[in-house]
Amino acid sequence: MKTKLFTLLSLCLILFSVSCKKKSARVVDTPQQGTITIQADESFKSVAEALTDRYMALYPETKLELVIKKEDLAFLDLLERKTRVIIMSRDLTDEEKEAYKAKIDLDLQPAPFAADAAVFVVPKNDTRESISVDEIKKMLTDGSKKMIFDGTNSSNFNFVAQKLNTKTNQLQFSIVSGNKNVIEQLNQFPGYIGVVSLNTLSRPYDPDSESLRNNVKILKVEDQGKMYEPTLGNLAEMSYPFTRVLYFLTNEPYFGLGNGFIRFSCTQLGQIVVGKEGLQPYNIFRREVQMR
Repeated sequence: MKTKLFTLLSLCLILFSVSCKKKSARVVDTPQQGTITIQADESFKSVAEALTDRYMALYPETKLELVIKKEDLAFLDLLERKTRVIIMSRDLTDEEKEAYKAKIDLDLQPAPFAADAAVFVVPKNDTRESISVDEIKKMLTDGSKKMIFDGTNSSNFNFVAQKLNTKTNQLQFSIVSGNKNVIEQLNQFPGYIGVVSLNTLSRPYDPDSESLRNNVKILKVEDQGKMYEPTLGNLAEMSYPFTRVLYFLTNEPYFGLGNGFIRFSCTQLGQIVVGKEGLQPYNIFRREVQMR
């Protein structure tokens, strides 16, 4: 009898141990621990790195694996659950909104955290000081290909096309891969204009950003008879014509590491990081900065 009782107790302990191990294996991440992947276009690499690095410093048991990928491809990975969080800068199309609803089965809730801009640059010794919105559209449709983007389907290209209300396949342009390369190689193409993200140039005390700023000048943009520069004030008011709001999307259905990181980025500590990047924090100045 004692032997049977001992055997029964042993079996119960084994089953309990196996059950605990299975439960342990199913433990999901939390805002304070775990590993997830975040994807961002190369245009936002600087601010994305700054936010993820700061978050991991605050929570050492977290690992945010930042993958640099073109905006359109990052959105597809989000739908396929290959990444937990992505950064977007353009409005989703109706088809993309439907795809998100069908595949993710969550309410679409963009989480804006910064105002950035697409800026138009020329070499320092170029005599040009400004460009108009109409001139930008003409240069992209007249076959001259004198506007240089960092790639097809890049955030900069898609955003400019959307702002001009033009289909991407109707635009003609040149390509130099990467924002940094556009700036560094622009001298090789006299008369051409580069299109890069403000975030590539905006970090105030970063030696690399300072070196890039020394290579080019940012053109003022004329729209309806008024000149605008991509200053923080103009970004806050959305008056610079190519201001864009950066926002997060996630497929996370619970308050885990993805949503924890998003909340951090959109509240005070994260917004301070955004400000140090030389961008306009969205939520500290939410009354002035509005998504359009």
